[in-house]
This record gives sequence, C-alpha cells and structure tokens, in this order.
Amino acid sequence: MKSQRRGKDKDLQNPSQLAARSLSTHSLKSASGDPQSGDAGAAGGEDWLPPKVLLKPPGQLQLTEQELNEEFTRILNANNPHAPQNIARYNNKERVFKASPNVDHFVVHFEFDGYLVYKGDDSGNGDGTGEGSKAFGGLAGIGGGEGEGESKGPLRNQFNFSERAAQTVNNPYRERSTNTEPPPQKTFNYTVNQWSIFDAYMEDLQQKEKVTKDKSKAGNAAGAKGHKDEDKNILPTESHSEDVYHKNAELKKALIIIERMANQNTFDDIAQDYKYWEDASDELNEKKTGTLLPLWKFVCEKDKKKQVTSVCWNPENTDLFSVGYGSYDFSKQGPGMIACFTLKNPSYPEYLYTTESGVMCLDFHPQHPSMLAVGLYDGTVQVYNMQKKTDPLIYKSTSKSGKHSDPVWQVCWQKDDLDDNANFYSVSSDGRVTQWTLVQNELTSTDVIRLKYDPTRTFDNVNTDDGTIFNLSGGCCFDFHKKIEHLFVVGTEDGVIHKCSITYNNQYLMSYDDHQMAVYTVRFNPFHGNVFLSASADWTVKLWDHTKDKPLATFDLNGPVGDVAWAPYSSTVFAAVTAEGKVFVYDLNENKYEPICEQQVVRKAKLTHCVFNKFDPILLVGDDKGAVISLKLSPNLRKVNNADCAAVFQV
Repeated sequence: MKSQRRGKDKDLQNPSQLAARSLSTHSLKSASGDPQSGDAGAAGGEDWLPPKVLLKPPGQLQLTEQELNEEFTRILNANNPHAPQNIARYNNKERVFKASPNVDHFVVHFEFDGYLVYKGDDSGNGDGTGEGSKAFGGLAGIGGGEGEGESKGPLRNQFNFSERAAQTVNNPYRERSTNTEPPPQKTFNYTVNQWSIFDAYMEDLQQKEKVTKDKSKAGNAAGAKGHKDEDKNILPTESHSEDVYHKNAELKKALIIIERMANQNTFDDIAQDYKYWEDASDELNEKKTGTLLPLWKFVCEKDKKKQVTSVCWNPENTDLFSVGYGSYDFSKQGPGMIACFTLKNPSYPEYLYTTESGVMCLDFHPQHPSMLAVGLYDGTVQVYNMQKKTDPLIYKSTSKSGKHSDPVWQVCWQKDDLDDNANFYSVSSDGRVTQWTLVQNELTSTDVIRLKYDPTRTFDNVNTDDGTIFNLSGGCCFDFHKKIEHLFVVGTEDGVIHKCSITYNNQYLMSYDDHQMAVYTVRFNPFHGNVFLSASADWTVKLWDHTKDKPLATFDLNGPVGDVAWAPYSSTVFAAVTAEGKVFVYDLNENKYEPICEQQVVRKAKLTHCVFNKFDPILLVGDDKGAVISLKLSPNLRKVNNADCAAVFQV
C-alpha cells in the first residue's frame, strides 16, 4: 500500500496532470449530479465508472462566452459550382453578344431505370397482374379469386409510351407479279480463221466508203441548189457523225471551259511555275547571266510532220497566239494549216484552219485582233476573220488580182489608208513588195517596189555574171520603221539589205551589203527606230544604223540563224534562234560582246522562229518538227532599259 501511495503522490506532483484531473472530476460531478443534493437517482451507481479524461489540443483557440453563443446561418442551395457563369449568346434583335443569366444547374449523380412494377402502384394497368405484381405480390395472388389472377391485357410500356391517337396506321403492302415468256435463245457456232476476219473487215470498209460517197453526192447536190456547208474551211476535231452538240453555242462554250479546267489540273505544276517561278540564282550570279525555264509544249496532232513557219501573238488577248505550219523543203510541199493556241489549253488549238498550200507567214491586225493575214507557199495571200464561225476566209488573192508567183515569206499590217481601208504588205521570192488593200469584197494589189538584181556584186572575189538571166532579186523579209511610216528595209536571198520608201518605187535609198548568205529576218528596234537587226544563214546577227552602210556590231552564233526578235520591254535585249537548237539572249547594256543566256532547247531539231510576249516574260520558239515551246525568262533576262543601242557601240 505504501508503494502505491508513493506512486500516486509522484503522479500528482505534475501540475498539468492535477489540472486535468480536477477538470475531469468537475465534469463528472456536473454530469452525474451532486451526491449531497438528495437526488438518489443521480447519485446512483456511476461511481464505479472510470473517470473520463477530456483531451484538449495545446494550440486551441480560446473563445469567450459571447463568441461561443453567436449563431452562424448557412444556406444550402442547388447551384452547380462547376456550371459556367460567363456564357454569351448572340442577340439577333440587338445584334450584340450578351451574357446569358439562365444557367442549367441540374446535375444527375445517379440514374437507374427499373422494370418492376409494384402491385399497388397506380402507374400499372390497374389489375396488379403484371410481372412486378408476380414478383412482389405473390401472396396477394393466393388470397384472391381466379378472376383476379387472369391478365386483362398487356402492360403499357412506361418508358416509351405513346397514345393511340398519336399513332398512324401503316398502309397494307400489296404484291403484284406478272408472268412473261422467256426471251428467245439461239445457239450458233462458227469457225473463224484469218481470212474470214479479213473479209469481214473489207466488207465493213466497203460499206463505210459507200456511205461516205452517198453523203458527198448529197452535199454537192445541196451546194448546187445554193445551200452552204456550215463546216466549210473548218477542220473538225474528229470525224464523228454525232457532232450535233457543236451547233449549240452554250454547250460548246461550257465544254471549252471544262476542257480548260481539266488541262489546268493536268498541267498544274507548269501553271505554278508560269505564275510564281523566279530563278534565285540570278541574284548570286556575278556575270548577270540568266536562264530559260521550259513551260508548255504546243503540238498540233493533225499535222505533226509540218514545220513551224511562223509564230505571232495576238495584240489584245495576251494568252492567244497563232502558228503557221508548212515546209521549207521544196520537195515536201502539201496542204498547210493555221492553229491558234492559248496558254489556258495547251492540249488542243482553239481555232484550226486548213489551206491549200503550206503557210509561210502570218500576222494579226493591231487594231482588229480577229483579222489574220496569211501568206502561202504558192504565192497566195489570204485574210481570215476569226469571229466568223462559218467561212472565216474573207479575202483571197488570185492571178487576176496580182497574186505572187513565188512563196510569200512575210506579211505585215500597216495603218489604214486615206479611205479608211485596211491594208497590209507582203514580200515574195519573185522580187515584189506588194501592198494589199481590203476594198469591200475585193482584195486589190499595188507593187511598191521590185527588187532589182545587182550583177556587179561579188562573192569571194568571184564576179557573178548571171544578172542577164535573173532580173529580180528574191525578197525574204522586210520591216517598217516604227516612227517613219513610209520607210522600210528589205532582206534578200543575196544577202543584201535595201532601204526603201513607199513614195519612191524606182530606186533604193541605201543598200547594206555585209551578209554572205540569205537574210532571213530584219527587225527595227521598237524604242529607237534608227537601229535594226538582221539575221542570216551565214551564222551571224548584225546590228545596223539605217543611216550608215556598215554594221555597228556582228554577233557570230556558230550556226544558221533562223530568226531574231527584239524584247518589248527593253531597248537593248534581243533573242535569236539557230538551226543547232539553241536560243541566245543578248543584253547590250550588260554585255555587248557575249550573250547573257545560251541554252539548248531542243535536240535533233532546228529552231525556225521566236517571238516575245508583250505582256508576260514569255518567249515562244518553233522548230522544224511542228512543236512550239514556251520559255519563261529569268529576272536577269527581263531587266527594263531604254538605252540607245547605237550609243553603246559609239567609241
């Protein structure tokens, strides 16, 4: 007992423990009641319970009695704390966005659709005989009668129910069938060999020839009665008998648009280069040289064996150009063809005309872009009106009207005369430079000058005494001065260039004798009229001042030069093509001795003609295989300059 008391005394020596013990004793007394108050029930048998010890955290906040008695009211609402509060909707009436005050706070935490129906539920069918009643109301079925256990009807679907009045009656289906007799059948066999197939093809060919002869006879009979053939002078695309759709203008226009769209998709990479390609290497090139990017290649499938004898851009439609097909070989002459292509459809020409002889030259009228003058190999000149769908040939020269006796090598439109009649000029190998005037329905001619042959001209110190046989010198090309309308120069087969005037038809104003072979092209500068270029078969291109009889410069291209053309954007840039298949581009302002571009364009073919586009940096070149290739000039080849070429070579 002493040891226990000592332990208790030791425990009571801690003041915190004494305070906790006193607090717990006080709380027990207050809970059980005062034993001295006379309450027997309160002083019952709770003394034997162990004392309760209330634990209090050491850092608990001490509140006053007033703070403990203060009441805090908390209101619970059904708002969804995760619902957005800044929803804006467009107000069509006020035409502004406004914040929406109504936000849906409904949240489903759990949902379960049951399928049991209680017996006493009013939502059932009223008789309590459903599946739910069988499951939960089995005892009720025992106490009920036999009538109560029988089902009066199916239960309503409580989850997908619709009133009978809202339901529609499906129409009954009716089947109809018809018995027919099977189609007649026939079994046959035949032994086929090579000779029977040949005979069948020959028989079919004879029938087609007979039908063609009958149609031609009927057409001739109709023409004798005064009816005109609508397809005259127009070459159809293919010899189909169902070409009725060509007569519908709207349908034909829609087909042309669809064809262009299809070709644009087919040649999309080339179209992108045509529009956006720029050679970045030009900026890094110290020599300031350029390149030519090949774009589309235009080939007429109807006449692949013909040569490209002329190329000309339309002055108004920037994407339209015409190509003349013929032959420079005397032994391979035949019908010619005129094809008008557009950059929007490189697969097939927009217009196609056939001629009786090979086409040697053509030119568009500068004020009337639908008028096309054409010179043929047999000496005939023709004028086409491309606006006319039928009979586009409106003028044609004859022997009576002064037709040339040799091939017409060049035609060129000039300004209208004093009577406002359109006129153009032509040069031929017969030695005549002729003016043609379009008067109503007649084509009249006037000889401007006859190119006289010079018998005193020598080649390599050899005197040519054949002047007694040939009185006239054959003309190959000519070009008019851009500012002096009556002045022009003519290149001949002898290599001599003559300066002539419309007002003087008996003599030359000046002769330029420096080429050793035929002169194929002469071109006046469009910016400075005193300067002109000449291209010859003696492998040279010469730069002339028409006031001097000696050339300012000579450029040797190591091959027969087929054509030369001035650039329409610069006075010092020109291009030339050779029989070696090369294209040369010179810029006299950058380098007056060497070309800034020398590029091989074709292989195993001779380039015959070249022409610049006046609106886009495009150069067209034609070859003797019947192909026309479009080339895009790099930035170094299309620098704009207005310097005088003659001043460049003055010392």
